[in-house]
Amino acid sequence: RLLILEDSKNEAERINSLFRNSGYATRAHRITSLDNLNEALKSTWDLCIAAYHSDNIAPLIALKSIQRMARDISFIQLTENNSSDYLTKSLELGAQDAVPQGEDERLILVAKRELANLEERRARRAAEIALHEAEKRCKLLLESSMDAIAYVHDGMHVYANAPYLQLFGYADADEMEGMPMIDLIASPDQSRFKDFLRHYRSEEGSAELMCSGITATAQTFQAKMSFSPAQYDGEPCVQVVIRVTSGNTELEEKLREISSQDLVTGLYNRQHFLERLDAAAERAVNAGQSASVAYIKIDHYAALQADLGLAGIDILLADLANSLRQQFKSNSQIARFADDAFCVLSSDVTPEQLKPELLDLIKKTELQLFDINGRTAQTTLTIGVAGLNEKTSKAANVLKRAHDCVDQLPQGNALKLHNPADDLAAAASRGDVIAMVQQALDKNNFKLLFQPIISLRGDQDELYEVLLRLVNPKGEEVPPAEFLHAAVSAGLAEKIDRWVLLNSIKLLTEHRSKGNQTRFFIHLSSASLQDPSLLPWLTRALKASRLPADSIILQIRETDAVAYLKQAKQLAEGLHALHCQIALGQFGCTLNPYNTLKHMHIDFVKIDGSFIK
Repeated sequence: RLLILEDSKNEAERINSLFRNSGYATRAHRITSLDNLNEALKSTWDLCIAAYHSDNIAPLIALKSIQRMARDISFIQLTENNSSDYLTKSLELGAQDAVPQGEDERLILVAKRELANLEERRARRAAEIALHEAEKRCKLLLESSMDAIAYVHDGMHVYANAPYLQLFGYADADEMEGMPMIDLIASPDQSRFKDFLRHYRSEEGSAELMCSGITATAQTFQAKMSFSPAQYDGEPCVQVVIRVTSGNTELEEKLREISSQDLVTGLYNRQHFLERLDAAAERAVNAGQSASVAYIKIDHYAALQADLGLAGIDILLADLANSLRQQFKSNSQIARFADDAFCVLSSDVTPEQLKPELLDLIKKTELQLFDINGRTAQTTLTIGVAGLNEKTSKAANVLKRAHDCVDQLPQGNALKLHNPADDLAAAASRGDVIAMVQQALDKNNFKLLFQPIISLRGDQDELYEVLLRLVNPKGEEVPPAEFLHAAVSAGLAEKIDRWVLLNSIKLLTEHRSKGNQTRFFIHLSSASLQDPSLLPWLTRALKASRLPADSIILQIRETDAVAYLKQAKQLAEGLHALHCQIALGQFGCTLNPYNTLKHMHIDFVKIDGSFIK
């Protein structure tokens, strides 16, 4: 939904068509007056694009009206030129961006970004409302629960519900608030309780402890305490649930154990495994504890079931479960996840570390002869593995990745590890430029070109300018204008610069070893200009390659040198100390170009191309 502040109907329609041609199902409205805008703001809109001038209503008034009505509408101001002052002023006034009139591709990219930001803001607000409602429901459940529940932070009570207070004989929650939990434990068990708390960390998930509690009247009772991570008033804490034990403790424990088991194999069932997987995902994000999930599929399960029958297939499943128990260590949790699949969750290991164990399992299973009521049966396994780390947003995504790996092995009897680079490759095939840049860095898919620089005086030195090209998944070259800006915005410019420097040094070292006196001009971005670690890194690279330092000339843009003059001056001094040289590119584009030369010692000046056209 698009608001357009533009006097010309034709221009407004052109902007509307521009979005439609870019794949947006646009519903547009042209603003003709302040009253018209106020009426339109009664509905929901996503973007407002304002011409740099309008006789109907000034863009600033339109922006203020949107702000006054507190509408979340991204405001994009079109400008007469590419003046940074006008851009800054527009941003200060509250516009999300300013785009020069006529730069349609840039306008679409800015709009795409703002629509994504708008979607994130709306999703966040919806999540905050849902969280608030969930917290209200949780509080009501806590107050109405028959279980004794408390929240403890650093060993102190911060909340206790009525059953918890009654259990320990306290009439008022204020008496309990701030009380150390150790005071509610009987003296014989206090030492054991302290040891438990010392070793327990909330990010480790749930844990249980049997001990004796003591009431305000000094009466003791046996209690089973369950500890789990939680939050109270936005602060991390531990939830404690206490259940007074009865004479049927062993029976209760048995029932609890059965509720989490698969009856055929004795392994964990699907529901319990998903709970463990969610807890592992939380630990991966909050505590950085890595883990791996293996999805183990029984090959040709339907044919085996038809051949062995229901009773026979159950025997096979039980034997496979025993094999899994013997194969995996105590830090692994094994479950029967589906009729034809098991899952294994292994803590503190990466998929690569788990690989040898899984390959051994595949080999053993292939060679094993299963005795099914006197008959011999054989089967094989296909395994997919995915890792949990600090980037894991949803446990279900990890399980899906492992399952997808299995689907990619139709022949069976094989293992595949999920490679995060596969996700980048998929995004790159959809035209995601940032993903293509990241993939190129990871797989060395950039290409270097060398443009000769000819001396008009007939000097014998060979000079080349190093140019960078990106190759997309279709094998086509992507122009620098299309990916360098995206790389800068994504924080990848420094990595690209170092990739270019390192590969240029390697190629130049090999070329000069044949007796050539070649030198390279290598471009640096503004990000590298501000990077204090660049010079030490370059020193090590030149020393390792034994390349003469004067064989490379680092080139920075004049506009970057003006914007970061102090850093540019330090870089020039550092390069000269290394006996490298520095060039100033696109010279002559600033208001006072010669002023830069007063502050920096420059070896080469490259005149901007506009002066020779």
